[in-house]
Amino acid sequence: MRLKTLVPALAATLAAALAVTLAPTASAGPEQAAAAPAQAAAPARAAAPAPVAAPAAFTHPGVVVSRPQLDFVRTKVQAGAQPWKSAYDQMMASSYASLTRAPKPRAIVECGSSSNPNHGCTDERQDAVAAYTQALAWYITRDDRHARKAIEIMDAWSAVIQDHTNSNAPLQTGWAGSSWPRAAEIIKHTYTGGWANSGRFATMLRTVYLPEIINGAATKNGNWELIMTEAALGIAVHLEDRAAYDKAVKTYLGRVPAYVYLTTDGATPKPPPNSSIDTRDEIVKYWQGQSTFADGLSQETCRDFGHTGWGLAAAVHTAETSRIQGADLYPQVAERLRHALGFHTKYENGTAVPSWLCGGTVKKGLGSVTEMGYNALNGRMGIGMTNTGIYTEARRPSGTDNYFVSWETLTHAGNPN
Repeated sequence: MRLKTLVPALAATLAAALAVTLAPTASAGPEQAAAAPAQAAAPARAAAPAPVAAPAAFTHPGVVVSRPQLDFVRTKVQAGAQPWKSAYDQMMASSYASLTRAPKPRAIVECGSSSNPNHGCTDERQDAVAAYTQALAWYITRDDRHARKAIEIMDAWSAVIQDHTNSNAPLQTGWAGSSWPRAAEIIKHTYTGGWANSGRFATMLRTVYLPEIINGAATKNGNWELIMTEAALGIAVHLEDRAAYDKAVKTYLGRVPAYVYLTTDGATPKPPPNSSIDTRDEIVKYWQGQSTFADGLSQETCRDFGHTGWGLAAAVHTAETSRIQGADLYPQVAERLRHALGFHTKYENGTAVPSWLCGGTVKKGLGSVTEMGYNALNGRMGIGMTNTGIYTEARRPSGTDNYFVSWETLTHAGNPN
């Protein structure tokens, strides 16, 4: 994505804008009483928040999970404590944890719309999930075989892959690129048995994955850019690439406010940065025809809750990695994430859909995407999230969506670190 240049005239307003973003609001939201919906009017563009700089020294392992978080999980599993033990058993019973799993790399991964054609798309995504799964299994069990299997999968792909092609290439790269650095971080920075080809794997991330995702996808549905940004930030951490990290953060801070609406935004949602979407009619069309807005509504709510869940998951994953790296983005997005999770889980939990929302009908199926956000916002930050809590606890243990959301009850349920 071509990054916007902040004009001098707006610089004076930036601090005030950030202060509003960072401050908790007392307005009612989906976790409390429903706020009055706003009717769409002409949108107003606002200055993008200033990016949080990359850390002077990166923390490893530091993509989605940290060493203290992993130690907490290992202790709980060894003690047989719930829900971690059942989540661990679920993971270990999956094909992703199998020690006989054979990777299926290919030089060119071709993915069209909805992965049609599917030339290596499923194989790549699932091998990336498997590498992460094996890395988690290694850390919890200290069984070298799992570390070596994770290495085998990562080495197989880094020796072969050259490119992603067709219309879904950026999203496919984001899906796989979100899981790869999680696995690589755990293995490189905790496994003492050695990883001879770790440099080749890093080169793969730098030359095959990062260029496809670092510039974003401004005019696509928001889950695309959020997933791509999550992958870019994780790769930047593994490569210790400060420029890529800063660029991913800037994209993130522009996209999250354009993906989740708050009444403080005004009569219409914020347009996605660097896009041509800027009129009332264009924004309503981009928001799936929805012209009435309320706290927590997402740009894809009226498309379906499944894609919305992906967007929210990626937004949380990115914030979680930033927190581990010491430049915490949660304070800048917590209010939006709180409302968005509460808004969608409210309807998943059975609240009747009002006539103003998506014509009175929504397509549910949010998925197991709330565990990490619930732990961060409710568990660590103390934010009340009744609807999200009911939804999350009823779906434990959460497994994997086979794309990029994996084992989050195991890694993040009640995790204070």
